[in-house]
Amino acid sequence: MWIFCFFASVFILPLITAGALLLHRSRLAKKNSFRLFHTLCAGVFLAVLLLFLPVHETAAADSFLGGWYTFLLAVFNSMQVFTIGCEFGLVADGMIHCPDWLDTIYQAWASTLFVLAPIFTFGFVLSLFKNLSSYCKYLCAYAKDAYIFSELNDKSLVLAQDIKSKNKNAVIVFTDVFENNEERIYELVENAKSINAICFKNDILVIHFHRHSRKKSISFFAIDANETDNLTQSLKLIEKYRHRDNTHMYVFSSKVESELLLTSVDKGAVKVRRINEVQSLINRVLYEEGNVLFDTARQAPDGTKCISAVVVGMGHHGTEMIKALSWFGQMDGYSLKIHAFDRDPLAAEKFSALAPELMSEDYNGVKVPGEAQYEITVHPKMDVSTAAFANAIRSISDATYVIVALGNDDVNITTAVTLRMYFERMKIHPFIHAIVYNSPQKNALTGICNYRGQPYDIEFIGDMESSYTEDVIIDSELEKQALERHLKWGKEEDFWNYEYNYRSSTASAIHMKARILCGIPGADKAEQELTKAEQEIIGNLEHRRWNAYMRAEGYVFSGSTDKSSRNDLGKMHHDLVNFARLDEEEIRKDLLVGTH
Repeated sequence: MWIFCFFASVFILPLITAGALLLHRSRLAKKNSFRLFHTLCAGVFLAVLLLFLPVHETAAADSFLGGWYTFLLAVFNSMQVFTIGCEFGLVADGMIHCPDWLDTIYQAWASTLFVLAPIFTFGFVLSLFKNLSSYCKYLCAYAKDAYIFSELNDKSLVLAQDIKSKNKNAVIVFTDVFENNEERIYELVENAKSINAICFKNDILVIHFHRHSRKKSISFFAIDANETDNLTQSLKLIEKYRHRDNTHMYVFSSKVESELLLTSVDKGAVKVRRINEVQSLINRVLYEEGNVLFDTARQAPDGTKCISAVVVGMGHHGTEMIKALSWFGQMDGYSLKIHAFDRDPLAAEKFSALAPELMSEDYNGVKVPGEAQYEITVHPKMDVSTAAFANAIRSISDATYVIVALGNDDVNITTAVTLRMYFERMKIHPFIHAIVYNSPQKNALTGICNYRGQPYDIEFIGDMESSYTEDVIIDSELEKQALERHLKWGKEEDFWNYEYNYRSSTASAIHMKARILCGIPGADKAEQELTKAEQEIIGNLEHRRWNAYMRAEGYVFSGSTDKSSRNDLGKMHHDLVNFARLDEEEIRKDLLVGTH
């Protein structure tokens, strides 16, 4: 009994510790950090319990419940060890039957556990105190707007810092926060403390946030690195707070299922927004800097100005930009060509499957009055480090705009610089955007020149400090304009509840700003102020834009102009025809949406 219990006690603790560390280092580490502490605590308890079993075995030998009595006494003394209520003499006095060779080792191991156990008790009490302290701080912020994040990470911290800089009275709350000695986690926690953020160890779903003034807003941010967790948490939060006014839910996810589930769920009073970070960046670039595409357009022989765009990389950002350019470039007096490059040999087929009618021979490269006009060429099997790519770029002698989106900051920077070299050899100077996620790197690269002081004229976009701000995520000027567009024909709740409406109105707002800057006649007027000629111009242009937008979203013509043929499940629409085939009601709608 003594030998078995001793060796079991010695080996059970390292085994449990090893298992806990493996779990801690797994991809579930972030979600199991507090369980790690509990697991180690349980390991120490079992090790102490095993040491006490032979100590009490003799005392309970005469009882018919001897085994049960022994176990209970061992449990009782083990609990006392954790509360520093058990004297070591109990072990020493009970070791009269312990083998002589084991006596000293046994007591040494027992004394080690007697010291270790209270340390865990202290840590447990301290963790409870920290959570209690966080609850007290939150209750003291009862009458303040609360911004609650599901996780403390780089993105949530940047957004929280920006919110706090603009609203000193805002209360910032991070949940699922675990302080440890890892340098990055420690740095995040210290930065969170610098803005007086409240940090809870509990998951966002466990904490009760109802104890907050209903006159003040609560904004939840499901901003975990795991998009599935974001969706799960947001659905449960919506269910939990659906009857609370002044409640906002921001879900960071680009997955299709997140759009479907967030559209179908009963949101109650909660205003829900899905943050598709890819779409958000592309929309923001076109809204804030889209004039560059028209300003740099080259004069074509037919008298129009040609926008010749080059998209390098057809991942999430590149694909989204191709789709957006197809409708953004619909402008009277301008023609649009897009060259897209990707190393995937199936790049063209995949994009055609995504937007079949956009790439159809009936529309791509075909000029039909009253129809979207563009020319999209996809170049598959193109590695940016090869001569084949260089030769393909040299064939685009009229390039006016370039975006590099290869999914890696370093590759994007190198490719953008290389492209500038290729274009300089061709004696053209297109505007170049390159996506760089790292903010310090982006800031250091701004305005870069070569050793002779010649600027590369490359603008780096997509960094965290620019993308995760209150103006972008919460209080977006583009979003306000999109809502204004939507209210021309729909109800506000439908704008927030149905992403189809949100995205469509956002695209309309982006194009509205561009057509005003391009001086399209009547673009800055209300519908009732338009002349007959302006009605024709605005109606035709708006329908061209809408056709390109819908095809970029994957819609196809339903086969008939009868409204009954529309099928949104099949992405089939009866109005995907040229402007001349529209009835008066649809023309009226184009004028309504297409005017200021």
